[in-house]
Amino acid sequence: MIIQPTSLAALAWAGAASGSAAESWRIGTVLSARPLGINPDGMMVLQIGALAVETEAPKGQLPSQFQVRVLTLGAQPMLEVISPQTPEPATQLAMRERLPQQNGYAPLLATLDALSQRPALRQLPAYLRPALAMLEHGVRTPAEITRGEGLEEAIKRSGLFLESQLAEPQLDMAGLSQEDWKGALLRLASLLDDYLPTRRPAPASTASETPPPLQQRGLQAQPRAMLPLALLDDDVDALLSRLHGEVHAALARVEVAQLEATTTSAWMIEIPLQGENGHDILQVQVQQHGEADSGSSWTFGFAIDLPALGPIHGELQLRGLRLSVRLWAERIDTVHRLEQQFGTLRQALSASGLTLDQLSCQQGMPQSTGQHSAILLRTTA
Repeated sequence: MIIQPTSLAALAWAGAASGSAAESWRIGTVLSARPLGINPDGMMVLQIGALAVETEAPKGQLPSQFQVRVLTLGAQPMLEVISPQTPEPATQLAMRERLPQQNGYAPLLATLDALSQRPALRQLPAYLRPALAMLEHGVRTPAEITRGEGLEEAIKRSGLFLESQLAEPQLDMAGLSQEDWKGALLRLASLLDDYLPTRRPAPASTASETPPPLQQRGLQAQPRAMLPLALLDDDVDALLSRLHGEVHAALARVEVAQLEATTTSAWMIEIPLQGENGHDILQVQVQQHGEADSGSSWTFGFAIDLPALGPIHGELQLRGLRLSVRLWAERIDTVHRLEQQFGTLRQALSASGLTLDQLSCQQGMPQSTGQHSAILLRTTA
């Protein structure tokens, strides 16, 4: 059962989150809840702890009193209804554990850049240097992802499908560990745990700042991260300590995306890219609508923030052989540059047999359209 809050409920939480009413709201906290009734607008009013929120009336009937566990905070918190007779599902437990640990790839990639430029890196143990090189090898080039087969390979090796590939017969284990992003993260994390045994990585964010899972946030163009000036010296050990935490945070990020993929027909994939004088992150969302037997359609979204172009979003909707393409760019000069490529794109699509229904580019960023961007309660019933 999914219960989504109205904007009023989200605003009520946002206003209360800084006050004493929200002091008891922490990740993992169990709160008492009860339905107060239906208001004249047909919305259900719930009291959760010391707060009252409005939600869409659920399909099933809620008990007169129940408990919820806080999974995420922020302007749109997510809570799980606890069934006393049913143990917490393993996926929900794993999600709750990993959300406070996860972080984006940008800080990790910035630290990798800094390490690669340090001569003292050659003094690291021989077993650690190949693991760093393997992770860098997992970063794709723009030339690779601008080809269909290259993008397919980048998605396949993004870490999201590692375990399913491990289950395949006649698997090349050595090749997979070298090519898969999560495999490279796991190897480096294990070696850094041994190299820095007394330094445990801290969570990527505090409980009050824990963001929701990727699907709930929707596509986000992620800029490059800047390292603190204090780390831009020759202190390789300080950079490795920072890398230690960032590798574990990136692993949690991949695992959050994997856990989400078990409950929805959408996949959120992040692909690190080798850019000019640094690394960039391509975020891709693929979603299937309908059943394959009944003529399903697909939505392919992407977001990227390039230093030369700024933030860019795109959405491609494919229904049979009919395609609609919508682009957004924050900078007006980027809009003009993209529109100059429309003629070439139309020719390429026509040659591939697709019918182009729409091709547009506008200035500004789109509103998030994630179906799960406003989840308030996720029940176990």
